[in-house]
Amino acid sequence: MASNPGLLTEWPWHRLGNFKYVVVAPWVVHGFYELAIKGWHEVDIGYLLVFPAMLFRVLHNQIWISLSRFQNARSKHRIVDKSLDFEQVDRERNWDDQIIFNAILIYLGHTYLEAGRYLPWWSTDGAIVMALLHIGPVEFLYYWFHRALHHHFLYSRYHSHHHASIVTEPITSVIHPFAEHIVYFSLFAIPLLGSLFTGTASILTYFFYITYIDFMNNMGHCNFELVPTWLFRAFPPLKYLMYTPSFHSLHHTQFRTNYCLFMPFYDYVYNTMDKSSDDLYEKSLKGKEETIDVVHLTHPTTLQSIFHFRLGFAAFASNPCHSTWYMIVMSPLYWISMMVTWLYGSTFTVERNTMIDLKMQTWAIPRYTFQYNLGWEKEAINDLIEKAILDADKRGIKVVSLGLLNQAKELNGSGELYLQKHPNLKVKIVDGSSLVAALVIKSIPKEVEQVLLTGSLSKVASAIATSLCQRGIQVIMNQKQEYHMLKPQLSEDIASNLLFSRTSTPEVWLVGDGFEDREQSARKGTKFIPYSQFPLRKTRKNCTYYTTPAMKIPKTLENMHSCENWLPRRVISAWRVAGIVHALEGWDMHECGDTVLDMEKILSAAIRHGFVPLQQA
Repeated sequence: MASNPGLLTEWPWHRLGNFKYVVVAPWVVHGFYELAIKGWHEVDIGYLLVFPAMLFRVLHNQIWISLSRFQNARSKHRIVDKSLDFEQVDRERNWDDQIIFNAILIYLGHTYLEAGRYLPWWSTDGAIVMALLHIGPVEFLYYWFHRALHHHFLYSRYHSHHHASIVTEPITSVIHPFAEHIVYFSLFAIPLLGSLFTGTASILTYFFYITYIDFMNNMGHCNFELVPTWLFRAFPPLKYLMYTPSFHSLHHTQFRTNYCLFMPFYDYVYNTMDKSSDDLYEKSLKGKEETIDVVHLTHPTTLQSIFHFRLGFAAFASNPCHSTWYMIVMSPLYWISMMVTWLYGSTFTVERNTMIDLKMQTWAIPRYTFQYNLGWEKEAINDLIEKAILDADKRGIKVVSLGLLNQAKELNGSGELYLQKHPNLKVKIVDGSSLVAALVIKSIPKEVEQVLLTGSLSKVASAIATSLCQRGIQVIMNQKQEYHMLKPQLSEDIASNLLFSRTSTPEVWLVGDGFEDREQSARKGTKFIPYSQFPLRKTRKNCTYYTTPAMKIPKTLENMHSCENWLPRRVISAWRVAGIVHALEGWDMHECGDTVLDMEKILSAAIRHGFVPLQQA
């Protein structure tokens, strides 16, 4: 919201939430009805194409969002090197409102303006008329309207909502109160109506003009420079006819300069061009190499999770991942994404964060969880992980933390495989097991004297069981094979605290991978605490289900505006925290294979750096 919201700030369909698209349903249904009655030869094609064009605009904007986030996570051509936050994502999640609004007005124009019906596909005269009307009245009127919006009265009531975003994303371009969009469409309607009333309008000129507006809006707010210098050298007057992302970014950081819509011409004429525009353009194109300290290696989980990545849908990524009905509707898209990721032969950068002087990135292996369980994919996945580790080592990265199934024992021995193949690695491989075990133990209520350990026996499970037995807490196992594997690993003085029973139902169950809904035998009030990377399926309403081992992040960890899988906002997995702490402490050792670090030491270090256990006992 603006600092002092004025009239017509809220969009009319705001309360409809995700169902807001129903407001265009009457016209869409009417279009199909007309098609059914008249057939393709008599129906007005322009009327039918309004809704597909609307969906195209949504796709066009989404491509810019994903491209911008990808480039800002990995590119050296960032313009404003500051962080985004959840507040900005929430403020900008209604970016498609203006698409709905424009569609409604075009539908109304078709209904009430006779000249707007049965338009031809193309008109060169119409294209010329629209170009001239945009260069003249639209750009001129927008410039002065924009300057008026920066007057205190209008700025505090309307335009401050847009300028709350210092670090812009493509969709920032259309984040305005409803009243502003009424004026903007009135301006953009000048070329549309001008060609209509001169009898030169056409379907494609309308489509191209609106696409041009979307393209320039998105480009100007993408926060990375992509316009090459040769373009201006080849056609020098272009600097007056087309702005660049760096040119417009100065308007968001300086506020009182670079007011133009897309053409800087009027900023030159009225002397409001920021004097540092050219320097920032050159500097942004040249870029600045950045040294990364920590890389967290993850992978997509379910097929739907690809939309949850920061590169996907911002509204999804800013909330914990969960299945929704409209994700099911989009199933063709995630099957396509699966094929794309399967063909992609390298990791891709999905996130960039900073913590004081520490620079971090998250890289994703282009494989889904189910692919990790396919035996014939094992070698390919290990090659991808190995390639990522070697790339990190070559780039001077200090730590690579292995998240989710990238550190599965059956896949690569919790990372030991890479050390065996490359014993001289300088980058430290961290599987996070010690911190995970420490957090699981800390989440057990202090008065508990007996716990049940179930699920597949892992490095984390062994560390937890050993530590609990040393503390005099009885650890009961209900899987005989795992029990006989773990028992010999314990020293004689604590081995008596490890028991086998298929009938015991303690208050606390520690649950790992391979758990098969045995909670049906648990008593009422049982606490299920997972020590695996994946959350438990909640099948009992009378029991408590803890989330996977995780910690709340300190305020110093910035640029966090997406959720890590199913975890809440500003919470990250213990495996990821372990890598960050490893780098902050400057520890010169690997944590992979069978190596377990001092659990109390790493937990204390994490807390000292501002991380807080998500689940306090």
